[in-house]
Amino acid sequence: MVKWPAKMSSTYERFVQSMIEGKQIVCTYNGFSRMVCVILLGLDKKYDEAALVYQVDGGSSGKVPDWRSMKLAGVTDVELRDGPLVSGDRHSGRQSIVRYVDLDINPNSPYNPRRSLEKLRREAKRKGPPKRPPRKRS
Repeated sequence: MVKWPAKMSSTYERFVQSMIEGKQIVCTYNGFSRMVCVILLGLDKKYDEAALVYQVDGGSSGKVPDWRSMKLAGVTDVELRDGPLVSGDRHSGRQSIVRYVDLDINPNSPYNPRRSLEKLRREAKRKGPPKRPPRKRS
């Protein structure tokens, strides 16, 4: 049985938020600014936070658009943006970065995710938009 951390990182929570709200993420990873759509989210075999994403724009050492594995500890400057969720063509094989899947954009996921994205979306809709902290005045 997987022992999930009691609290996930703020980066992980932003990735969850993007999946719930159906938004793209703009972030920096491996020195490149990237625009990605989160497909799978969870933990890798060492229990580090990881994601399978489809990169739709931005820099990369490989071709764009294409599939990317991301270890979230290396992701910075995360922002959510409006844009279509793109998952590319079928992935050529079973992915291996996310060993323990928390969320999958695919409602018919073969990975048996820990949580239901549809349920989280219904809960978010019921609660309304997230409350933002008041701005600090200078």
